[in-house]
Amino acid sequence: MSLLAGRRVVLAVTGGVAAYKSAFLCRLLLEEGAEVRVVMTEDATNFIGPTTFAAITGHPVVRSLFESDLVSPHTDLGRWANLVIVAPATAATLARLASGLSEEAVSATLLATRASVLVAPAMHTEMWEHPATQRNVGVLQRDGVTIVGPESGALAGGDVGAGRMAEPEEILAAAAAMFPSPLRGVRVLVTAGGTREPIDPVRYIGNRSSGKMGHAVADEAARRGAEVTLVTTSGLTAHPAVKVVQVESAQEMADAVAGVAADVAVMAAAVADFRPTSAASGKLSRGDGPPDLSLEPTPDVLASVAARTNRPFLVGFAAETGDLTRAVDKAQKKKVDLLVANDVTEDGAGFAVDTNRVTIVTPDGRTEPWPMMSKTDVARRIWDLIIERRTPPG
Repeated sequence: MSLLAGRRVVLAVTGGVAAYKSAFLCRLLLEEGAEVRVVMTEDATNFIGPTTFAAITGHPVVRSLFESDLVSPHTDLGRWANLVIVAPATAATLARLASGLSEEAVSATLLATRASVLVAPAMHTEMWEHPATQRNVGVLQRDGVTIVGPESGALAGGDVGAGRMAEPEEILAAAAAMFPSPLRGVRVLVTAGGTREPIDPVRYIGNRSSGKMGHAVADEAARRGAEVTLVTTSGLTAHPAVKVVQVESAQEMADAVAGVAADVAVMAAAVADFRPTSAASGKLSRGDGPPDLSLEPTPDVLASVAARTNRPFLVGFAAETGDLTRAVDKAQKKKVDLLVANDVTEDGAGFAVDTNRVTIVTPDGRTEPWPMMSKTDVARRIWDLIIERRTPPG
């Protein structure tokens, strides 16, 4: 379950051009299961309309202290919230918050809340670097406010420099990090994708794994506050908090995994079992006829993690075709704590799709089939199960 699921979030939008990003942030918060209410300054409505946020959240937007159905909108919102996010936060907003002013709906809500506060500044470089702004940021940080960004990049009017609001995904990750989690500080290793074993500089032995399942597992762990290292052959985008190590072959994956300390390891990669004994230094010519390929076993990455002295909680994956009997044998032979098996020939459960139907196998041979669901939902259930089985009763 997302760390933001069920959380009550007030999104405060102030008058900067980056306000258009706040609509996407609002949607991301809702997708994570948060309840969201929006409060805006009048200046913010020059950049994005309150109707947009009302349509996204299903709730009216608070724009004024005196034109709301609520008797006291700022105190009602402040008391309701578990978290207040100010995005974008202009230089003027930072000054009001640091000074404790409450002259409009946003600053009054911030002054009336005891919830955690996260602020994402957005302004031109000169304004961000001004000593007054930096003093205000320092005051807010000493008051316990979390500051995210700003970044360097394109600004309004064609300028480039520091002051660009952090991306919604980064703000979302910072918001999730403000809540407790059983995975907070837990070191997680995830492998993903199919390895490629070179025949020559052009050709390789590989498989159809896209890495989507492994990336979903890594992203979900990061959303729950874990310290995640993802060793992957895939070029898919990862959660901003995930440390990505890009590899290609089984040997490269084994070497990368060996350098990662972990409390939990989820080995979702489809590692080739065999590789050419030697790869040609130049491209093989069709005219020379079919090459005589001699194969040798690749390193067993899963077994290497299982054999560690400080063995992590270990989850293996098994991509099978048809009967899952071999997956039960693998769970016992590989000495994993859990095995996630699927039939890759089943429609919607194979490679390169966004859904999966898996069966959980425990070391004692018991199986638990799960229904078809998105790989994101599979990842969530996997982490729920890992947390349950890692945590001592009570």
